[in-house]
Amino acid sequence: MKKPAVLAAAFAATLLATPVLADDFPSAISVSGEAHVSAAPDLAQIDAGVANDAKTAKEASDANNAAMGKVLLALKGAGIAEKDYQTSRLSLQPQYGQNKSTGASPVVGFRASNRVTVKIRDVTKVAGIIDTLVSAGANDIGNISFEVTQASKLLDDAREQAVADARRKAEIYAKATGVTLGAPLSVSEGSGPVPLFKARMATAPMAAPAAVAPGEETLSVTVNVSWAIKPKE
Repeated sequence: MKKPAVLAAAFAATLLATPVLADDFPSAISVSGEAHVSAAPDLAQIDAGVANDAKTAKEASDANNAAMGKVLLALKGAGIAEKDYQTSRLSLQPQYGQNKSTGASPVVGFRASNRVTVKIRDVTKVAGIIDTLVSAGANDIGNISFEVTQASKLLDDAREQAVADARRKAEIYAKATGVTLGAPLSVSEGSGPVPLFKARMATAPMAAPAAVAPGEETLSVTVNVSWAIKPKE
């Protein structure tokens, strides 16, 4: 009859000796910090193309090959390395007319087009390269974009600023809740796309030199930091 009492006492002692499960995990304050830095882009990329219409597919293709050959030769003459320009699209499409009496759409000719993507590693030469392309016969200048290629390296100072920003926020929360910050438990960096500036250029040949303004890009970094907390002394 005494065994249940002994078991109950032993069970109660076990509860007193075992910490609550939540105490096994350190309490923490987790916040995000941000920082920004401005930088001038050091790489530009543009799309340029030529399109030719002819009665037959061969005539359109031959004319287009000759036209693109002049464009590529002009790029080489402007000092663009062969590794920095690449064919991005090549097409040969029939062109349809309309027979009003029958409603049919017969093939009346063909259009051949060829586009090339060009990287320009000296952004001060962008306007000159565009003028060179147009003068060589490019009749479709497409998107232009600017990029900061050393973004990660340029963000090193901003990373320190982001951690300081996270600590500032954490200290505000610690003061408001009556605790003090301990050692950081974890630090992780949030990533985002590298900013690019894109614009659409006119497709018609330009009478005046192209006006291009690279401007500056704003690079951002975010860090997520968790700090252990302890009672205020």
